[in-house]
Amino acid sequence: MSKKNIAILTVILAILIDQISKIYVKTHFTLGEEVVVFSDWFKIHFTENNGMAWGFEFGGKAGKLFLTLFRLVAVSGIVYWLWQSVKKKTHTAVIIAISLILAGAVGNIIDSVFYGVIFDSSHGQIATLFPEKTYGTLFHGKVVDMLYFPIYEGESFTFFNAIFNGADSWITIGVVLLFLFNKQAFPKES
Repeated sequence: MSKKNIAILTVILAILIDQISKIYVKTHFTLGEEVVVFSDWFKIHFTENNGMAWGFEFGGKAGKLFLTLFRLVAVSGIVYWLWQSVKKKTHTAVIIAISLILAGAVGNIIDSVFYGVIFDSSHGQIATLFPEKTYGTLFHGKVVDMLYFPIYEGESFTFFNAIFNGADSWITIGVVLLFLFNKQAFPKES
């Protein structure tokens, strides 16, 4: 399989897995609902945020719009990087890494840009896809998070309390692959 096809397939599959899981959770869980998957260390816990890590916010609606526009610019840079890497026939692991980072960024952009206009609210109810009345506007959707791995939960402390989604996972896996294959990703010029 060509490196171009590997990149395209990786991006498409990663985005599909991310969006299918988010849409499923959004249309089958109420906000805050939780299901134990394995013992107490892996749970599906439905939460939403405005798009920054750990739900951090700045600047209200204008800040959210700026963040989304910044992501769109960043994605165009990642597309260019991927295109150049495919053209240079860079190591397959690097192509997959960049493809995963691109897919993760696109997955969270889809939430931010469109979810506000294709879903109704998840507060106290299961959201509906394509309802008459939506919860937000274009570019002001909330990112769906659901993967929760509380490795240790004490009375006043939880180890690894981050709740994230497939897109976040793709970005993390991509960065780890770039770290592992850094010589192929960032070769020294002679």
